[in-house]
Amino acid sequence: MNSFVLVNGNLIAILGFLTIGLFLVLTMTRRVSVLTALVLVPVVTALVGGFAAGMGPMILEGLGKVAPTGIMIAFAVLYFSLMIDTGLFDPLIRGILRLAKDDPLRIAVGTAVLTMCVALDGDGASTFLITVSALLPVYKRLNMSPLVLTGVVCLGAGVMNMVPWGGPTARAMAVLKLDSSEVFAPVLPAMAAGIVWAGGGVPDRAAGTPPPGHRGPARRAQDSGRGPGRVRAGTR
Repeated sequence: MNSFVLVNGNLIAILGFLTIGLFLVLTMTRRVSVLTALVLVPVVTALVGGFAAGMGPMILEGLGKVAPTGIMIAFAVLYFSLMIDTGLFDPLIRGILRLAKDDPLRIAVGTAVLTMCVALDGDGASTFLITVSALLPVYKRLNMSPLVLTGVVCLGAGVMNMVPWGGPTARAMAVLKLDSSEVFAPVLPAMAAGIVWAGGGVPDRAAGTPPPGHRGPARRAQDSGRGPGRVRAGTR
């Protein structure tokens, strides 16, 4: 009996890994769409494993477990997509750029703040699209490294991805069969510490150092004779 359970458990584990691998191959090679692969691949592996008779009850049971999480994710995506389309974050972007001016450190901190605000939707793709498209021209104009932009965005988005409707937390709730308060409440202290680190812990060097020969505003003012570093003729 124990050997049968062991063999059966190994078979289920192998089928699970095969399901994931086949799904990745089909979607990455673009043979089928993601939705089609999500439906067909588990059905095929279940048939191969001899679970045809119990597929109906298993599907209903699985849908019942993930339905609350799915509804929450769908609402979050639709709500924040609507807010993004109506320009919810446009005033925030303008305010950050106005406060940061041409200071690389302020730009880096503003990047973290903007990222964490946009990442409230739990969708990493929209977070990168909004943040990078808004700030990449600023980084190029100030000769800041684009790696700083991507690094700060990843730092902020990684922290905010722990919201209940984010991918990792939602999957954890579905697998562990827990509600959002049981999973999200214990990570709030770590999430708060991450927000403080992402928003205020950007070091000065991470903000980017102008390359040699870069003529910043102070240097240009000195070269033109308006800065304190240059003495005008006749003033001695």
